[in-house]
Order: sequence, then C-alpha cells, then structure tokens
Amino acid sequence: MSAGRWTSTEINGKQADVFEPDTPREGRAVLHLHGHACETLKDNPVFSTELNRHGLRVICPHGKRSWWLPLICTEFDADQTPLDFVREDVVDWISREWNVKTPNIALTGISMGGQGVLQLAYRAALQFPVMAAISPAVDFHNWVGRGLPLDEMFDDREAARQHTAILQLHPLNWPRHQLLVCDPTDTEWIESAERLGSKLYSTGIPFESDFESSHGGHSWDYFNAMAPRVMDFVAAGLEQESLRLV
Repeated sequence: MSAGRWTSTEINGKQADVFEPDTPREGRAVLHLHGHACETLKDNPVFSTELNRHGLRVICPHGKRSWWLPLICTEFDADQTPLDFVREDVVDWISREWNVKTPNIALTGISMGGQGVLQLAYRAALQFPVMAAISPAVDFHNWVGRGLPLDEMFDDREAARQHTAILQLHPLNWPRHQLLVCDPTDTEWIESAERLGSKLYSTGIPFESDFESSHGGHSWDYFNAMAPRVMDFVAAGLEQESLRLV
C-alpha cells in the first residue's frame, strides 16, 4: 500500500511535519503532538500506512520539551505558550491550508504529547471532541527536579501536579470520543493512565481504553502496534462528528 507523502512547513517560525495521503478525506484532519524525545510521526511507515488508509491529513508541530502546557517554556518560546501555539496558530494553519475547522480536527499524541492532547481536549472539549492518547505521561510532575525545562516552569512538584490533565477534567464538559492506551509494562506511566481511566469511569464519562495489550513497554514497538487501533478510533470519531453537523 502506498503511504502518502511527508513534507515540512513553518508556522509562526516553528517547524511542523505534514502528511498528505494519496486520497485525502476532505473536511477532516489530525493534529499530533510528539513526546519528550521530540520524534514526530514523519516517515513512520506504520502510522503513515494507517493515515493513508483512512485518507487523513496530519500535522505534527515541533514543541521541543515544553510538555504542551499553557505556561511559558523558554526552550519553546519566550512569549507564547505551547498550548496557545497549537490551539491558535496550528489550528489556523489547518483551517487556511486544508479548509478544516474544529470540531473536525482530531487530536493524537504519544507520551508527553499524549498528556498534551489531554490538556487540550479537557480545556476545549467542544473544539476537540475526538482525542486519542498513547502512553500519556499524565503524572509529569514526577519529572520536576531532573534538570529539565519543567524546573523552569514550576517551583516544585506540587505546583506541577496542579496542572496535570486529571485536574483539568470537567464532569460536564469532556470530549465525546476519547481513547486511552498504555502498555501494562510501562512502569513510568501506566499507573497514572489507569488512575485517569478510573476517574473517567467513576464520573460517568464515556471513554475507551486498552491497558492490557503489551508490545514492549514505553517504546515505538508499542506505539506502532497501537497505530491501527488508534487511527480506526480517530477515523470513526471524525465520521460521527461529521454526521452531527449535517
């Protein structure tokens, strides 16, 4: 199967990788946020094949080690928060270049980017009703004190914990389609992913999850193994949202 074409572009002076499938489905797109290693989906054959199969355009902005938060991270930008950049500049680019507007933009993310799409979807659920988080690094506050940009953003772990995605969840305003997946051997992030799932369940918020499938822990072996499930979910969610607008 042909796997479409990857290119790069700039948005407000920042790089982004762009995927164009062979036969694009008009009126829908995917916005993907990368993990802490800053590796996007560009030239990834597994995700490219899945995106091409569903005819989904995708943009992967580069956010450095910003954690995609609504806070200034100088490694990313001295004046604009990474979350504002995504919600404003990247979304405007998608609207201008592809004529796709929210709520027809699905969110996907891996690790740091997985918690990033949770941050975005939980703060703007009407804009982003379709979201899939792969191995989301929900309890990122545990990384404060490791000499990373998080140390500049937060005084201590408790200050960071107040910004975690679990505490942004609103019981009356949540994305209609959300998928959480994490390898059970991912010792760093499985506990917080399951805790988020428990909160969603106890609050009565519908979601799908897979905390049982194991393909190598927190690794691209696992991320790639989950690509078909994630992209099937995203495509189905976008289809349902398009029908709501008819």
